[in-house]
Amino acid sequence: MRLIIMGPPGAGKGTQARFIAEHFKIPAISTGDIFRANVSEGTELGLEAKRYMDAGEYVPDEVTNLMVRNRIDEPDAVSGFLLDGYPRTLAQVEELDGMIRFTGHRLDAVVCLTVDQDEIVDRLLQRAQVEGRADDTEDVVRRRQEVYLEQTAPLIEVYKKRGIVHEIDGLGEVADVTQRIFSALDVIPES
Repeated sequence: MRLIIMGPPGAGKGTQARFIAEHFKIPAISTGDIFRANVSEGTELGLEAKRYMDAGEYVPDEVTNLMVRNRIDEPDAVSGFLLDGYPRTLAQVEELDGMIRFTGHRLDAVVCLTVDQDEIVDRLLQRAQVEGRADDTEDVVRRRQEVYLEQTAPLIEVYKKRGIVHEIDGLGEVADVTQRIFSALDVIPES
């Protein structure tokens, strides 16, 4: 099973990614985790990424693509994977298509967690208070939501045209959201 999970910041992607990965016995691959691992290991790509991250800039597609390619080539991802945080651009969609096609497989599904924007803003503001994130103001949180919608909408449309998007209501109890995801994904034949 080769999957992508998408959704706005605070939608619960990381939480659901763990359950999905465990259910299908595949690794949950987060680009944030890949960046941190490469930086901490001092890899050539990690040092390059750190330069951009330290400057507060986006890591360029070429670096991100190579890190993702290296990660999905690892033995634990041979039978499948769940990507969280990648792709983020149309160019990355094309690159991922090439990576998967090269292995003779296909992308099975895109899980898109949908949430009410006001509900998610409240959720993130509560999390900011609990975790002491003073920089997570309502304006900042709402702007992140807008950026997500602007940047991700075109990607979701690409995958919708392929008929592989499963829009899942991301609100409610964690177990209920997980069950909705499993109900949608379990109808997909294994690749």
